[in-house]
Amino acid sequence: MSETIHNRIAMLRAERGMSRRELAEALGVHYQTVGYLERGEYSPSLHLALRVAEHFEVPVEVVFSLRPFPRLGSSGRESA
Repeated sequence: MSETIHNRIAMLRAERGMSRRELAEALGVHYQTVGYLERGEYSPSLHLALRVAEHFEVPVEVVFSLRPFPRLGSSGRESA
C-alpha cells in the first residue's frame, strides 16, 4: 500500500514568487523540509498540512491529495 501524499506546494510557492526558505520561515520549519515535502519524500503531519493550506489561503485538498494531481497543460508556454 502506497503512503505517498501528492502535493502542489512547489506550484503554489512559484505562483507567489516564494523561495523554499521563505516558505519554511513562514511555516516555522527547516527549508529542507519544504524540499522533502515538494518531492514527496516526506508526508506532512495533519498540523503541518493545515498550516501549509492556511498559508496559501486555500482548502487543504487543493494542496494535498492521495492521488496524483492532473498535469496542467504544458502548451501554455508558447511565446506570443
